[in-house]
Amino acid sequence: MSTTGQVTGRRAPLTRDRVLRTAVDLADSGGIDALTIRRLGEQLGVEAMSVYHHVANKEAILDGVVDLVFGEVEAALGGFAVPGRDAEWKAALRARILAARQVMVRHPWLPGVMDSRHGLGLTTARYVDSVVGTLRSGGLSYDLIHHAMHALGSRMFGFSQELGETGGDDGQGDPAELAQMAAQVPHLAEMLSVVRHDDPESTLGWCDDQFEFEFGLDLILDGIERAGHRG
Repeated sequence: MSTTGQVTGRRAPLTRDRVLRTAVDLADSGGIDALTIRRLGEQLGVEAMSVYHHVANKEAILDGVVDLVFGEVEAALGGFAVPGRDAEWKAALRARILAARQVMVRHPWLPGVMDSRHGLGLTTARYVDSVVGTLRSGGLSYDLIHHAMHALGSRMFGFSQELGETGGDDGQGDPAELAQMAAQVPHLAEMLSVVRHDDPESTLGWCDDQFEFEFGLDLILDGIERAGHRG
């Protein structure tokens, strides 16, 4: 007797990985506030208490989703291995960080969650290790690498903390608004009158986030390279 119908109709077993992947889906669709134990249980088709058999609490879920997303970074990079020596280390590190950024853009809630964590999960730590290894492959000293990590800051993970996040146009391109600003902040008003453009998808509503991210990243990498030559 065939059991195909029984197998295909059976609910997928509840596992830690399934819980975390469903948590990521919830956050992707509704933001991190949408990620509650009750809604997680509903999405999984189980009682909320059943979730606790696989994750200890909400904090464990947040730790887990960060590490799960860095698993996506690892997949995007084809692994975290780095060569012992690499004359093209700067290009390699740039590509590594921009690959992480592609993943972060898919999960815009993640930077805020990372900021709330007190430690690194194993996969996230392995990503950081690969950044250290890439810098080391260029012959940089560990002392310089330590300073470089501070300079890179959150860019190392594929995102940067901006001056603010308005989520759209905040009126700073309006001529009347700029005229009012000019009396108090003339240099800022003049700059805005020159560089302002509309980009509703950006965090500020008027900057090309990807261009600005890469611009800042290249400045930092160039500076690290020069510091390495001085050493």
